[in-house]
Amino acid sequence: MLELTILGFLYEHPLHGYELKARIQGLSGHVRPVSDGALYPALTRLVKAGKLDQRTEPGTGAAPRRILSLTDAGRAALLDHLRHPKDADITDGQRFFTLLAFLGHLPSRAEQAAVLRRRQEFLNAPASFFYEEGRPVRAEDEPDLFRQGMLRIARATGNAEKKWLTEAIATLES
Repeated sequence: MLELTILGFLYEHPLHGYELKARIQGLSGHVRPVSDGALYPALTRLVKAGKLDQRTEPGTGAAPRRILSLTDAGRAALLDHLRHPKDADITDGQRFFTLLAFLGHLPSRAEQAAVLRRRQEFLNAPASFFYEEGRPVRAEDEPDLFRQGMLRIARATGNAEKKWLTEAIATLES
């Protein structure tokens, strides 16, 4: 997801490393903070792979700043990831939110709707955190107060997301 996030933010415009890190932190830092030990090696790999360009500019202080921008190959990689996200990008809530943050970069509304449909299908499948005799446990049937809370919160969140997905797909397909 780090690569997707880097490519997604740089699709919008060039950034220096510190700005990029701040944007990544803003998107998912409270859940999965990005360290310099993860970010800068990922940037180096993307530069070596030809997906990013870098140039050095004078900094506002004494240190020069490395400005990163997307190449045509980087743009193509981003759009390919958005068109064909991995199953985990659809099923994991935080990963899906990261995907959603950049889905608007796909130029095709039909392709955007197709990704949302995948999430919708996932959410419409019966599921629970807990199972008894192979069946999902419903919040109303869970005796444990805290597990019941988990199930109720997940259901409310899921219902809100399903409603939004239905509206968004209808908008994209109109």
